Amino acid sequence: MAGVLFGPDITFLGVPRCDLTDESSYADADIVILGAPLDGGTSYRSGARFGPSALRQACYLPQDGSRPSLALRVDGLKDLRVYDAGDVMLYSGDIEQAVKMIEEDVYKITAAGAIPIILGGDHTIAWPDHTGVARHYGFGNVSMIHFDAHADTGDILNGSLVGHGTPMRRLIESGALRGDRFLQLGLRGYWPDEPVLQWMAANGLRSYEMTEIVARGLEPCLTEAFDIATTDCEGVFISVDIDVCDPGHAPGTGTPEPGGFSARELLDAVRRICYELPVVGVDVVEVAPPYDHADITALLGNRVVLEVISAIARRRKDRAAGTTWDPMQPLLAGREADEQLRLITEGEQARRRGDGGARPHHHH
Repeated sequence: MAGVLFGPDITFLGVPRCDLTDESSYADADIVILGAPLDGGTSYRSGARFGPSALRQACYLPQDGSRPSLALRVDGLKDLRVYDAGDVMLYSGDIEQAVKMIEEDVYKITAAGAIPIILGGDHTIAWPDHTGVARHYGFGNVSMIHFDAHADTGDILNGSLVGHGTPMRRLIESGALRGDRFLQLGLRGYWPDEPVLQWMAANGLRSYEMTEIVARGLEPCLTEAFDIATTDCEGVFISVDIDVCDPGHAPGTGTPEPGGFSARELLDAVRRICYELPVVGVDVVEVAPPYDHADITALLGNRVVLEVISAIARRRKDRAAGTTWDPMQPLLAGREADEQLRLITEGEQARRRGDGGARPHHHH
């Protein structure tokens, strides 16, 4: 049964609901959003189980299933068929069972021809998320671009093989993800230790620590990562740990590490990946509302999801029309002045008639 585990029973910004037990409800889907409210894998502060609920509603605009992107000139929630399957009905205290349930649901979505966007939860879920997608495309055929302060490549943490510090090790050991098609961006701080770093090197990982990113520039690092991610792979999975951003931009997370990306850098990077590469799955994890201030982290996570959807919509639109999106295009370019005047005049006349105009005006 589709629904959500806690809080208001809403969908992501009001998109239509689907039910994973009824294939006809998502047979035509381009994107299916799935909540995975698991935080039983956290090593420090828990609370990411409230992430899916916060990510679905963190916005000052109506829950109307429409968000036209000023930059990309598409309305991803309308131009694509986007559904919300609710939450995986998991029990956070039984992590072994939870990861199996998540993997099954992600596989169902992918097998139906849709792109799953999974709202976490802690980073444990990257293991079942990527595995569910890789089961459809074939093990080793889906690369990963991973935004995170932490490598998440530990072997056993506090006696457990399953947790938010180990999902990438599990993925690579299982064969679902090739170590040499795994790109990490934003690493910093004081973990992992030397044996884990040696294991990463031996398995061909490419990890961009913040110092290298700052010295070389984010764009060249992304370009290099894209080249690796698309060689011998059918698709790319993006895993966004919100703690890749500096805690000033994302305080609501379990293991904050100062010195990270700005919100702007993360959104730009995610947009670029989804516009330029064949993205087949995404997760946004480690948003922990109990530690958030003024919903800063939830708002950013919500916008990461919107940036993904908008950029995928624009990629498909441009591929169909043979056009190319130009990020340097001024906002009002191509919008004819006389057409604008006509719309404004119409609005003015409607207001004089007293019916409030053709469309609501939001005052901030």
